[in-house]
Amino acid sequence: MNYIFKGKQVSVTAAMQEKAQKKISKFEKFFKPDAEAVITFKVEKERNIFEVSIFSAGTIIRAEERSTDMYAAMDLVVEKLERQIRKYKTRLGKKIHQEAMVPENFNIVEKIDEDNNFEVVRTKRFPLKPMDTEEAILQMDLLGHTFFVFINAESETVNVVYKRKDGRYGLIEPEI
Repeated sequence: MNYIFKGKQVSVTAAMQEKAQKKISKFEKFFKPDAEAVITFKVEKERNIFEVSIFSAGTIIRAEERSTDMYAAMDLVVEKLERQIRKYKTRLGKKIHQEAMVPENFNIVEKIDEDNNFEVVRTKRFPLKPMDTEEAILQMDLLGHTFFVFINAESETVNVVYKRKDGRYGLIEPEI
């Protein structure tokens, strides 16, 4: 696995890199060798934020946690990644995305979380209207939603705007 370290509002020390790589390296056995782990250290106000995104053949597993201590945030992210990998294994069973993950290593994960049910309880249909990103954000806010699907008038593709945890907005532009 390739590791990329980033720091936002914080200097990433060699000790931080070493500790993070040691904690995240335990997940290498689940991914193909060319997987990439982007590890980001952030400091906002008095909170330390640790984020890990693992990219492998089109599959992305991401976890982010906040704590007053960066090393505590690392531990929380490791726990979250373990839960995500367990859920991925449980839900997909034999249909594991072969290009991204190494299925024979999933027998290491023992607990199976039965509480998560992916039952669709409601289906909505609505016309997609071409609009710019600002109009889509305004429409989303007017509806009181946290995301909004629309056709981007510039690119003529389906896009999604969403409200982030920090109160700002994100835009998802699919690559085809």
